[in-house]
Amino acid sequence: MSTYDSLHRQCRTLESLFDSKLTAYSRLATTITRNQDDVEASGSGERWRDLEVEVDELLVKLGEINEQLQVVSNDPDSPPSQSMQRAIQRHRDVYQDYSRELRRTKTNVQHALDKANLLTGVRNDIDAYKSSAADSLLAERGHIDNSHRMTDDMLAQAYETRAEFGRQRGTISGINARMQGVLSTMPGINGIIGMIKSRRRRDSIILGVIIGLCTILLLTYIF
Repeated sequence: MSTYDSLHRQCRTLESLFDSKLTAYSRLATTITRNQDDVEASGSGERWRDLEVEVDELLVKLGEINEQLQVVSNDPDSPPSQSMQRAIQRHRDVYQDYSRELRRTKTNVQHALDKANLLTGVRNDIDAYKSSAADSLLAERGHIDNSHRMTDDMLAQAYETRAEFGRQRGTISGINARMQGVLSTMPGINGIIGMIKSRRRRDSIILGVIIGLCTILLLTYIF
């Protein structure tokens, strides 16, 4: 029965190892549900896949050992004792329980991952909407600031133009004042200008009288 003893020890070792891995695999579902974080970013998805592969491989090995124990129990040349048969049956029951528990845990883990991914997607959509709204507000704020700057530039140009007109008006007033000052310091120029104007008026009157006399003489000669 050395074959039975070896298979029995291997089966107990695999059962213990499978139980610890299945506990960790089930705990992962609880952690994902509690945290509800980004599964891919946090690495939960990778841990889930690694643990799932490990428990699957352990269950396959456990099934193979149980099949070998079943062969031992059906050996007619060396039939097992009652205690051996009970141990083989117990291993078979444990294997079936582990198979059901693994299927149930896989379903729970998948539901937890789907829920976490759904919440992450919704949160990302909300963040994207908030980011888009913020970008729109910033763009609108930029347009308003540009309008304000253009208005300020136009007002500055208007003020500068008005100031330039004021400086030109002051310059012209200064020139007029200097001219008036020059004329006031030279009274003879005013007299000369007055004489010139008087002579022009006198010449205009004489010319008008001559033209009138010539016109009268011409009319008299004609008629």
